[in-house]
Amino acid sequence: MQLTIGIKAFNEEKHIAESISSAIQAGAPFQTRIILADSGSTDRTIEIASKFDIDIVQLAKSAERSPGVGAQLAFQYSSGDYFYMLDGDMILDREFLTSAIEFLNGNEEYAAVGGQVREMNAVNSEFRIRSETFARGKSYISGDVDRLDGGGLYRTSAIAQVGYFSDQNLHAFEEFDLAARLLSKGWKLARIDKVAVYHFGHTINSYHLLYKRIRSGNSGAVGQIVRGSLFQPHFNIIIRNLSHIRNAIIVWLWLCILIILTYLDFDPRIKVIMCLSIAISPLIFLAFRRKSLSLGLYSLTGWLVNAFGLIPGLFRKRASPKSPIRAIFIKRQKTSHRQN
Repeated sequence: MQLTIGIKAFNEEKHIAESISSAIQAGAPFQTRIILADSGSTDRTIEIASKFDIDIVQLAKSAERSPGVGAQLAFQYSSGDYFYMLDGDMILDREFLTSAIEFLNGNEEYAAVGGQVREMNAVNSEFRIRSETFARGKSYISGDVDRLDGGGLYRTSAIAQVGYFSDQNLHAFEEFDLAARLLSKGWKLARIDKVAVYHFGHTINSYHLLYKRIRSGNSGAVGQIVRGSLFQPHFNIIIRNLSHIRNAIIVWLWLCILIILTYLDFDPRIKVIMCLSIAISPLIFLAFRRKSLSLGLYSLTGWLVNAFGLIPGLFRKRASPKSPIRAIFIKRQKTSHRQN
């Protein structure tokens, strides 16, 4: 087996057929294993996926669900020299894997390579901002990068060196955590100028999406990734390169300044002006940065959510990231997908 394509899913009935089909087509030139790692879907995801000749494994306890669990569950049953992680709402470009494998074969110092991510549902603030980030962010230009958000092709030998693919405790930033662990071992990461995936993200209201993340625990992910990296070789990389940590610190300092000002004894009129000026300054900055008042307001709300989630995330109970994830095999792939 040369390659495993893992697909993590939770209630992805809308896109799962296209996602699996794209994985089969992209993996056709190679001896490929495809694993759907389901986190307890309650819709028709499993029913639809069962029509394909792939492995289907499901999380034994849906209460343990998290983005980190889904990715690690797929890797847990993978085999071969390479592993690609795909979300159930993504379509894998059929030409990307050929280019990615050629790159890794010719550059032994690289642990992984990613491609360009195309956001197909930039209809709410979350994905409009993400699309802009993809367009201008250093992590999405071609060349060496410090993370592979949106997926990438990884050497399984490099993953073995860092112990595990995805920290099952993380509710976000699992790809960045993996990148930091690989970089701390001296590996490199690259992104090439080829489309890798087409992403069909959430279309629900952005603030509803934030609310769902608070309820699911995703808002504590900043604290979780810091906690998981404490006293580890990749801690400095996490602190230096994850902007969400800096943003959370800025929010707490901003709130502390506002609280201190309210207790200082000086002219009430000046105090009101100062408090209002400081209170709206982050919104003005983010609105200017996003070139939109609505996007600036959403960014500020997201910063507040992450900042308030930092503390509970730091103290959330952790399982060993190297411990096996309990799962149930629903279906096993009968044949490898290989083009003659």
